Amino acid sequence: MNESLAQIAADLRDTWIRPEPPADEEETGFFTDTTLCIGCKACEVACKQWNQLPADGFNWTGNSYDNTVALSDTTWRHVAFVEQYDPIEQINRWLMMSDVCKHCQAAPCVEACPTGALLYNEFANVYVQQDVCNGCANCVVACPFGVIARNKSDGRAHKCTLCYDRQKDGLTPACAKSCPTESIKFGKVKDLREIARKRVEELHARGETDAYLYGAEASGEYSALNSFFLLKDNSFVYNLPERPRRPAAHLKKNYIFSFAAAIALTAVSALLFAGGSRG
Repeated sequence: MNESLAQIAADLRDTWIRPEPPADEEETGFFTDTTLCIGCKACEVACKQWNQLPADGFNWTGNSYDNTVALSDTTWRHVAFVEQYDPIEQINRWLMMSDVCKHCQAAPCVEACPTGALLYNEFANVYVQQDVCNGCANCVVACPFGVIARNKSDGRAHKCTLCYDRQKDGLTPACAKSCPTESIKFGKVKDLREIARKRVEELHARGETDAYLYGAEASGEYSALNSFFLLKDNSFVYNLPERPRRPAAHLKKNYIFSFAAAIALTAVSALLFAGGSRG
């Protein structure tokens, strides 16, 4: 009898023991070379097929050949078409970019999540645990790139997983696998950065001196991105912020200001109270 009770107690105890996380792997991410993107949307289709995401419809948005508009809870890859015309030089140019979650090294969405639903997995990718998400949308507000969004049906946050399930099986994410021009490159972040730098040097040597990397290194108050880009125009042209902001970086200043204001208010109240007592 005692042995049975001991076994039951052991089983109950083991139920609440969290398993050890898998051994850390090297950081993985994407390098998206926009100079190679042809706007075919193969990455969008592959992402939706693999992750079983619904279609967005086939109505033109008015923004060139774009029917998805932006990243959303059901669109984790978005190919942007930017048509440019120089009336003086009379030159037309198309810029295309496949946008995706940046998997920031210090992600504001992770910092803002009160339940721990957002975390870094063993590949240092930002991952949403759907069964832990409470739908508060703090992450949606915190993301400076407008990546993460709430699903209208279940109320939970959704975004790119960097094909976590495929990575665990040693497979390339669906979007990178389907890209016919290798505009989307997947791999270890340190290797991708080296590839990206060499690509910029190559373009500069060819006279394309406007090419530069966005997010490959930390800048100002914001961390480096594990999914970064090679661009040929100002970042805002691609709907990327020039100076992304990390809300948590400003909390300390706000706390100090609030604390100082509270002390000042307390001191003034005490003086007024003391003055009133003497009167």
